[in-house]
Amino acid sequence: MVFSSQIFIFIFLPLILLIYYTIGNIFPGKTLKNYVSLFASLIFYAWGGIEYLPLLCSSILINYIFGLLIDKSKERKRLKGIILLVGIILNLSLLFYYKYYDFSIRNINRIFNSSFQYKEIALPIGISFFTFQGMSYIIDIYRNDANVNKNIFSVALYISFFPQLIAGPIVKYKDIYTQIRKREESVEYFSYGIERFVIGLSKKVIIADTLARTVDTIFSLSNGGIDQPTAWLGAICYTFQIYFDFSGYSDMAIGLGYFFGFKFRENFNYPYISKSIDEFWRRWHISLSTWLKEYLYIPLGGNRKGNTYLNLFIVFLVIGLWHGASWNFIAWGIWNGVFVIISKIINKKRWYIKTPSFIRRTITMSIVTLGWVLFRANGLMDAINYLSIMFGINKATTITYQFSYFANKKIAFWIFMSIIGSTAVVSNILKLHQNKKIFQIAKTVFIGILFIIAIVFIVNSTYSPFIYFQF
Repeated sequence: MVFSSQIFIFIFLPLILLIYYTIGNIFPGKTLKNYVSLFASLIFYAWGGIEYLPLLCSSILINYIFGLLIDKSKERKRLKGIILLVGIILNLSLLFYYKYYDFSIRNINRIFNSSFQYKEIALPIGISFFTFQGMSYIIDIYRNDANVNKNIFSVALYISFFPQLIAGPIVKYKDIYTQIRKREESVEYFSYGIERFVIGLSKKVIIADTLARTVDTIFSLSNGGIDQPTAWLGAICYTFQIYFDFSGYSDMAIGLGYFFGFKFRENFNYPYISKSIDEFWRRWHISLSTWLKEYLYIPLGGNRKGNTYLNLFIVFLVIGLWHGASWNFIAWGIWNGVFVIISKIINKKRWYIKTPSFIRRTITMSIVTLGWVLFRANGLMDAINYLSIMFGINKATTITYQFSYFANKKIAFWIFMSIIGSTAVVSNILKLHQNKKIFQIAKTVFIGILFIIAIVFIVNSTYSPFIYFQF
């Protein structure tokens, strides 16, 4: 079940909200509401693959038990550290088995000419996200950043809450543990939740899915024959597709959180206006970058101990691996890591500071766009082939579709809309008028129209899962 499906929008979500608020009116307090939210989350997850529900429950149980053990050992620092280490190893073992086992065996066989058998393990949906949340729970307890929760159902709700279970944002336990016990629900929150959900839905089904048709066609033809301009068009379209797809999901998740009184932190902050790759990663997938900063980069020494650049390289290697068990994802992580390190080296140089913002933004977006080719390709060799076409190194003898086939008024319009939507232009204009009553009325009407248009797109489209569902 995806947020942009008719069954979610018209059946699942209204039914859960009805039960949630009906119980809330009859029985004050958050306990029963939490049970409703947990039950809804388990149903939501089971809908996408009930055979992996025991895995999610195992992750919950492991982290609940280790949270209790860490709390009971808080006066014995060494023992507490050992318990945390074992808990982290168990979490990562589950992630490794389901996500990286076959990848590891494949490469071992290739390197050592061995013949270990693959298990052909299907990737459980959302495993990378709920694994990181589970580790956040025990790490935050270990650091005394949050209190242990002795109610297993509350821990289960934190790890499995359906708005952010499948594709984030990754919520750190210390940021939300008080909301599980005490949170505010109001008409203002609900209204804002609707606004964010509709905006996210529109990003996904109107822009991302429209661009996806062009992207999928171009990338599927890259081995059969596309010209250089077409390759660049595919890369540019994917750059916008992945932004509107993933930020759209995050908007919907944040909006759904507000329906239930939860306030999640922002996951995107107009990353495509960045003047450096370093800034880009402060604006893109914020929940992942801050998670790795707090739980990996700083423990490695951060920028105070050891080799800062090595620490950064390790973090981006992990970012690449986290996204997928494939060499193109690893290459994508290294690509970003190298340019972040370069950015750190030059960002205080006088010549760099004096470089016009337009030039810095153009260079940054070029690096990002080329990186997305590594991310989108089916493998590292396909990515190299595609990049070779982009730079005129590899020229197909037969062109299946000319650039003119794709470069029409429709794609030009959607690229233009993508540029407007991925910058802060509209946001800044809205801020100037947000206190005016007529603006509020106009915004309400606009959100309503946007929702209707989004539904029309959903009804007329085929099934289109979110890109980050595969992670």
